[in-house]
Amino acid sequence: MSLRWLRHGHRKDEAGRSVDCRQTLTLLAQAPGTGGPLRIVFASGPGRFVPPPLGSGDVGHTRGSALNLHEPGAVRALLDVARARGWRPEDPAPVVMDGWLLLDAAAAAQAQGSGPAATAQAKENGPAASPRAEGPRRLGR
Repeated sequence: MSLRWLRHGHRKDEAGRSVDCRQTLTLLAQAPGTGGPLRIVFASGPGRFVPPPLGSGDVGHTRGSALNLHEPGAVRALLDVARARGWRPEDPAPVVMDGWLLLDAAAAAQAQGSGPAATAQAKENGPAASPRAEGPRRLGR
């Protein structure tokens, strides 16, 4: 896999302040044309933190798990959890997963070291693509 740098996005309110911030981590298959991108999105919300546009890469729950998306081990843990929950790198369609639904399992896997045991635990914790637990969401081209 190759990693596209983190992307910060938001919109501006009437006063020009940044609102609805989000961090998006994009993973691409190494060989071009072998699979669509995986986008793991962390949108701001109550009890959650995402960095400002030139921030640290830290995302997390204000009272719970957190990851630094600039750390390779954190990215690897998110990738392992996404795969355990249904994302397939060979699928040509782009996929978006809700990062908040991956966070706790990825943080636990990073703390324990990624690997088969962490991936099995992530699979037991269920799908992560939407609050309705439908699995990865494929985007149209």
